[in-house]
Amino acid sequence: MADELIGLHNLKPAPGSRHRRKRVGRGEGSGLGKTSGRGQKGAGARSGNKRNKAYEGGQMPIHMRLRKLRGPHMKKSMPFEPFRTSTQPVNLRDLEARFDDGAEVTPESLRAVGLATRKGVPVKVLGQGEISKKLTVRAHAFSKTAREKIEAAGGSCAVLDD
Repeated sequence: MADELIGLHNLKPAPGSRHRRKRVGRGEGSGLGKTSGRGQKGAGARSGNKRNKAYEGGQMPIHMRLRKLRGPHMKKSMPFEPFRTSTQPVNLRDLEARFDDGAEVTPESLRAVGLATRKGVPVKVLGQGEISKKLTVRAHAFSKTAREKIEAAGGSCAVLDD
């Protein structure tokens, strides 16, 4: 019972967790003589060899054979952005919530109320939501439904050129 007590005086590694060092080049009988487990000639048999895991024996590596990254931050391979729009959207429900009846809506007034905050980017009014107020809306573009809903509520749409 006293033998089984564990203390600093009798600590040792778990059985099988420690291995002897591999002694290469110590004769044919050891199994690691002559070429020391390195096979015959080639880069792997030479000293100083630390081959990259992705090395493919001189053929073009797979990461270079695959297509390049695509997207807005990888303009080296694809300079255009097919799904990016050049306008910033403003919906009718936002105009209904933020403007009073008879107000004039311009890109500057939209920016003042927290809509269309990107400077220098054209504003397009989209038709999501309903509008009941008579507004004079000046924007760079209008969707068909937005124009119809604004005019049905008694307002007017004016397209800006700048």
